[in-house]
Order: sequence, then C-alpha cells, then structure tokens
Amino acid sequence: MNAPAYSVLTTAHFDRLLKKLAARHPELVERFEEAITILSLDPHNKSQKYQIKKLQGVRKGEGQYRLRSGRFRFRYDIADREVVLLYCGLRREDTY
Repeated sequence: MNAPAYSVLTTAHFDRLLKKLAARHPELVERFEEAITILSLDPHNKSQKYQIKKLQGVRKGEGQYRLRSGRFRFRYDIADREVVLLYCGLRREDTY
C-alpha cells in the first residue's frame, strides 16, 4: 500500500461532534477510520471510487467537500497536502 499523500487533521468542533455522535452510534468509529484512510490517499476523488462531492457555493472553512459513508457525512477542506475535517453528522438529522 502507498504511503498517505495527505495528512488528515480535525478541528475541535469536529472532535466534539464526533464524540457526541459516536456515543449514540458506535458504528461511526469504523466509518471515521475508513474516512481517514480514503482522505489521506484521494481527497479530491480523482480515482472516482468514493462518494466524494465538491460542494458548490461553499467557501473555504465551511467544508468545501463532502464524503458520504453510509448514513454519515463528513465535510472537509483541502489545503496543500492537508485535509481538515470540519463537520460530521448523520444524514437523517440536520446534517448541514
């Protein structure tokens, strides 16, 4: 396997959301680990293998990209070789 091309970072806000959601949805931990693997290798989805979408009309700092993983959504920005996770949520809730 190739070495990760991008480092994946989280914000304090993301960490709080993740902790709160994971308490009610233990499967989120596995989805989060899967998301980190995907984002460290292909955050722009150049391979077209992942459920990643570049969101229209979203500014940097608001999560310009969305990764779908089951019922969960992860929003992130990309700066140079860093992916910054900004938001995670359940699709059925007020995701955005």
